[in-house]
Amino acid sequence: MTQSVDRNRRRLLGFMAGAPLLPLAGGLASLGTSTSAFAESEATVTSVKFLPMAAPSLSNPAAMATTTIGSAMQLKMSDGTSRQVKLAYHPFFITGDRVPDGKGDTVVAGGYYDIDNQPILDPTAGNRQFFSDCPDGTSLLTVENPQVEGVYGNPVFAVVQFEYTTRNGAEEGMYGQLPSPIAVLTLDQNPETGELSLVKYHNVDTSPVNGLWITCGASLSPWGTHLSSEEYEPDAAAPDDTFKSFCRHLFGDESRGNPYDYGHLPEVTVNPDGSGTLVKHYNMGRISHELIQVMPDERTVLMGDDATNGGLFVLVADKPRDLSSGTLYVGKWTQVSGQGPGAGDISWIRLGHASSAEIKAMIDEGIQAADIMDIRTEDPNDDSFTRIPFSGKVNWVKLQPGMEKAAAFLETHRYAALMGASMGFTKMEGTTVNAADKKAYSAMSYVYKSMTDGSSDIHVEGPAAGAVYEHTLRGGQKDSDGQPIDSEWMSVHMAVPPNLIGEDLAEADALGNTAHAERIANPDNIKYSEALRTLFIGEDSGNHVNNFLWAYNVDSGDLTRLLSCPAGAESTGLQAVDAINGWTYIMSNFQHPGDWDSPLHDKVRDTLDPYVRANYKDRFGAAVGYITGMPKLS
Repeated sequence: MTQSVDRNRRRLLGFMAGAPLLPLAGGLASLGTSTSAFAESEATVTSVKFLPMAAPSLSNPAAMATTTIGSAMQLKMSDGTSRQVKLAYHPFFITGDRVPDGKGDTVVAGGYYDIDNQPILDPTAGNRQFFSDCPDGTSLLTVENPQVEGVYGNPVFAVVQFEYTTRNGAEEGMYGQLPSPIAVLTLDQNPETGELSLVKYHNVDTSPVNGLWITCGASLSPWGTHLSSEEYEPDAAAPDDTFKSFCRHLFGDESRGNPYDYGHLPEVTVNPDGSGTLVKHYNMGRISHELIQVMPDERTVLMGDDATNGGLFVLVADKPRDLSSGTLYVGKWTQVSGQGPGAGDISWIRLGHASSAEIKAMIDEGIQAADIMDIRTEDPNDDSFTRIPFSGKVNWVKLQPGMEKAAAFLETHRYAALMGASMGFTKMEGTTVNAADKKAYSAMSYVYKSMTDGSSDIHVEGPAAGAVYEHTLRGGQKDSDGQPIDSEWMSVHMAVPPNLIGEDLAEADALGNTAHAERIANPDNIKYSEALRTLFIGEDSGNHVNNFLWAYNVDSGDLTRLLSCPAGAESTGLQAVDAINGWTYIMSNFQHPGDWDSPLHDKVRDTLDPYVRANYKDRFGAAVGYITGMPKLS
């Protein structure tokens, strides 16, 4: 493990293409440059520090209405010199663009398709194909023996998923009403500069798994597959109008879909021809999957659960590199501090063991919520029922005889609460791991509601602007029944480092921010770079007028603003890639630009709205891309 981490650090940083880039000789790795002086120098990079940018202001509305980067990297070299590298943003496309399909034609980037892989059309917008303004989870990767025409350098692939679309042509809300598309991008990597160019866009066929439901964050598995997500699982006890609309668009029939088909963990394998193959794992808990992290043992999976009354979940797979069978655990928080976002020791409750095939068979055989649990939303005044929190409300539940396994994997939130888990977390989003230090990180987008109201084991102060919790990871743990847990990567303690906490403001500032603009607010996507010793944090904030992408150095504690998203947009698609063919990348998307909230955007909306509409297809488009390096000698 240590050797692998050290090797990554030595190979560090072919930092990001877009402008002409050349590799450094030796050192931490290749770092992009626009001058051959870097390539000719024998000096190597010994350390990297990010230099911050200021938040854009209304004096420059164009900067507030697009992706803005004014940050840089400071390189210390082995010969005692230092150099600066300016950063910039390079999009592959804006959703809604027509992009090459690799067959001599074009397709709509982020376009939606039904169960028969036919475009879903928007009758309120002249029957144009629906396309997403919400690109999210992205995985940059390589495969063995790639065979894609039109690539002249190194073939590289990116899997990109699209969470939802904000509106239709009539400006009506469309959240969750369309089946989420997922695409494989074939990219041509310039071997001399690291620059990535789009060659082919392939829409992955999701029909074998009955489509995808609200794909949010994602991660790259240690074995090179894209681990997707299905967020806010539809309630099988009471399917709502959103789910019915989803089924109508996907199947052409709102009664055809089964809620139990959704809320699972999709995995995409990229094929040598630039296509993708999709499976779902039905044995990882039916929760609000946001962004999972597979630990270095390639078996232990820490899972974000983006819900009110969510939990901390772990799957310990039976075999490395195979998530299709394993044991599911949920955390129990024993509070050791209630100050601010608090701190707690973590123990583990075993929910059950299952294979994906077992749970899928239950679904296919037509199991219903009432077969698993008697679920009431009003107090039945019956002691055989247990009062539990569920999605910000209260349920009373009674397990049907012999249905423990079905409950654990299909009614996971309710069953975990019934088993005594700490179901008080709110919007636990991205997760990532720092393997060298045996730490993990979980973004808690908002620390409020069930974390602060005293209704659960977790009773802390806040802030509503959220925090990133650091996990201490250890082996040798036992579950609540005293049985050994077969993993060396279980969380035993959660606490928040000083610079990874938001700061609520008593009154909005001059721009409208309700959280301090020099601190993180509502962290969502997070990814850790072993090579850079840096945690990258993307915001999904209802408290910052512009959402930001930050870099946090785990050794110095320095927090640096790297990028500002268009006003009203969320920072998504984050991935820190330590080395692909010697180059390092930070993947970065954003979604729903100009999604105006009141009163947050009241002071800027009238000024910024025309800019955002001009930049992003009248607010129907959003960008998929990556951060690039544009260096200069200091």
